[in-house]
Amino acid sequence: MVIVDTALERRRQEGNPVRVALIGAGYMGRGLALEIISAFPGMRLVAIANRTLAEAERAYRDAGITEMRRVETVGQLETAIADGQYAITDDALLLCQAEGIEAVIEATGQIELGARSTLEAIQHGKHVILMNAEMDATIGPILKVYADRAGVVLTNTDGDEPGVAMNLFRFVKSIGYHPVLAGNLKGFIDPYRTPETQRAFAERVGQKPPMITSFADGTKLAMEATILANATGFRVGKRGMFGHRCAHVKEIINYFTPEQLLSGGLVDYALGAEPGTGAFVVGYNDEPLKAQYMSYFKMGDGPLYVFYTPYHLPHLQLPLTAARAVLFHDPTVTPIGAPCCDVITVAKRDLRAGEELDGIGGYTCYGVIENADISIAENLLPMGLAEGCRLKRDIARDQPISYADVDVPPGRLADRLRAEQTAHFAVALQR
Repeated sequence: MVIVDTALERRRQEGNPVRVALIGAGYMGRGLALEIISAFPGMRLVAIANRTLAEAERAYRDAGITEMRRVETVGQLETAIADGQYAITDDALLLCQAEGIEAVIEATGQIELGARSTLEAIQHGKHVILMNAEMDATIGPILKVYADRAGVVLTNTDGDEPGVAMNLFRFVKSIGYHPVLAGNLKGFIDPYRTPETQRAFAERVGQKPPMITSFADGTKLAMEATILANATGFRVGKRGMFGHRCAHVKEIINYFTPEQLLSGGLVDYALGAEPGTGAFVVGYNDEPLKAQYMSYFKMGDGPLYVFYTPYHLPHLQLPLTAARAVLFHDPTVTPIGAPCCDVITVAKRDLRAGEELDGIGGYTCYGVIENADISIAENLLPMGLAEGCRLKRDIARDQPISYADVDVPPGRLADRLRAEQTAHFAVALQR
């Protein structure tokens, strides 16, 4: 943060703010637009794309911008940027293709649309910041391969739990403690929640019921843990993680032994633990003299130590991720190679042959984290690709759904990328 804010201030003084564009003007997208425009003078949100154009306009207006230019071609967008005008469009690919944009923020939460815009941005030499855990958990590793080939940064965000945890991970490692466990704090999980059960709460907080359902049924948690696993090389101790109930996150070390964690590291979560939100990393160090200092500073007796951040503020912290990518070529959280974990599809109720899965945050299925080698070996259907798949046979509640159980919709880019990912990392994914 100290380096980033100084570098952003320099760009402001030079009259050359970091130029970013936003795809997706939903609840979080609007908050992000407000934050960039109101609090980051060293960064300029030059354009917003949204399928419903009025929502792109709303995002700017909520941030105090009353004049904006509607654009329909790359040339029109480039002219608007050169003229210092804010631009809106319903064509996300324009943002990915136009000169004058250094980074694209993908905030749709849609996997197919996100895949197309991400690939397009990478191919045009732009850094991509993913506020799209759904896509990242499903095809992030292969998109990272494309980004590396193009010499650009692909990263998930500070502010969402994987980024918060990854910042802690790097800090813990830098002070000489070996990270062995990392994850989220979660209030509760009920895998059988649906958009109907979550509708009233969603309306109160101004979000869509499927999004709130994905939080409540554990799917979003599984995707965030998968992103963190793929960035650290960690795995899960069991399908779905342990999710130990704790009064406070500091108690998480009571449920694991050093021997259990030193075999490669785990992602997991603390259930019902204070401070109620944020992320944690457990570091290991068995040096006796260091233990004396850690005890003095009330970090415990070791050799396991809990470091945690008691908040996560996605729209407030994301601009720092964009700045790190553009100014320092430094991803906040990105896959380090082959996928370590995956999010598999599980039946939310008894399902019948011929039914169509409605995907993330729906009525038919929920997502569960699993080690990627097991997911591939058992041919399990990724939750991120479940929407639109039609069942060939009956599936009982709480049973995983495999590719053999469904007909997949034809022609989806995300399916092609997923197959490419499995083939590209085939050796690493062998059990």
